[in-house]
Amino acid sequence: MGFDQFLFFVFAGVAVLGSLLVIGQRNPIYSVLALIVAFFGLSGLYVLLEAPFVAVVQIIIYAGAIMVLFLFTVMLLNVPREDAAEWDRAHPYYRPWALRVGTALAVVMALQLGWALSRTPGLGVGVADERPAISSVAELGRVLFTDYMFAFEVTSILIIVAMVGAVALARKRES
Repeated sequence: MGFDQFLFFVFAGVAVLGSLLVIGQRNPIYSVLALIVAFFGLSGLYVLLEAPFVAVVQIIIYAGAIMVLFLFTVMLLNVPREDAAEWDRAHPYYRPWALRVGTALAVVMALQLGWALSRTPGLGVGVADERPAISSVAELGRVLFTDYMFAFEVTSILIIVAMVGAVALARKRES
């Protein structure tokens, strides 16, 4: 086993362990911190793939800006730890109409994401991408905001929907 393969297993283990800790924590603050650890593991994998720009962007944007925003949101909303007693049948989000609306929105979002991915160039199953590798940040920006613009915008909408959903679920019910 070579050193690169050893590093791959280390970074992959960090990313998987961090991801498991995100969903296994009861305290949302610890979940956010575990997600930062998972992002650093992914950044290490990008370095092994010889994509240092993507690795730096992963750390600066996701582990830096977005996770600070998530941490700020969690602390601002003062989300309590997860307790089963709080989610009884009287909870407003447990009602059948909310479940139907949420399911319909999830299906629409999955269909939209599938459609966006099917229209994104270079993602065909079993088809090798014959375009040359992008070597400069300027070329990456041009390709990102021309060829992949729709997928980029769908991703930003997905992040906004997730934030609004988190705020709506964490909001305390007025008496």
